[in-house]
Amino acid sequence: MYPILATSVFALAIIVERIFFLAIRFGIDDRAFIRKIQELVDNGDPQGARNLCNDTPIPRIVRAALECEGCSSREVQNAVDEAAMDVLPLVERRVHYLAMAANVATLLGLLGTIIGLIQSFNAVAGAEAAQKGAILAKGIAIALNTTAYGLTVAIPCLFFYAFIQSRANNLVEQIDRVAVKMVNMVSSRGSAV
Repeated sequence: MYPILATSVFALAIIVERIFFLAIRFGIDDRAFIRKIQELVDNGDPQGARNLCNDTPIPRIVRAALECEGCSSREVQNAVDEAAMDVLPLVERRVHYLAMAANVATLLGLLGTIIGLIQSFNAVAGAEAAQKGAILAKGIAIALNTTAYGLTVAIPCLFFYAFIQSRANNLVEQIDRVAVKMVNMVSSRGSAV
């Protein structure tokens, strides 16, 4: 049971960290952000637009495009692609560990069941006939508890894995959308940005 407990603590740490980053820290209304950037650029304030860009994924993409003043369309695309390659690992970091934790918890539960059953049958082998039923029932109950505990950890891990993977995929789609918009915006303005 202790390895399953350690797995659940590990999974909980990843769940809290990923939800914080994907939903809170990296969360941004990309359409409103791009409108504000477009407004500042149209008003002749590209530096103000750059100043809005912090170090989270979508603003980093925008800053990379805005810093390509007077660049060709290909150079803007390369700058945006390079920024995207830098931020995508931040978005997808550690998500796969939740699926692994679910599998490990399930397997540890099954391993605990097998070990418990082996110990139960070994205990029954040396017990008196009148006690065999009680010892076997107690051992099997203990053995099955590890499976139940493993599944109790694995099922929420899989649920949060799906939820967090969905959030990460949505953020990747936002990054792609922003990248295309910024390449089009900066390329169409030419050296005006």
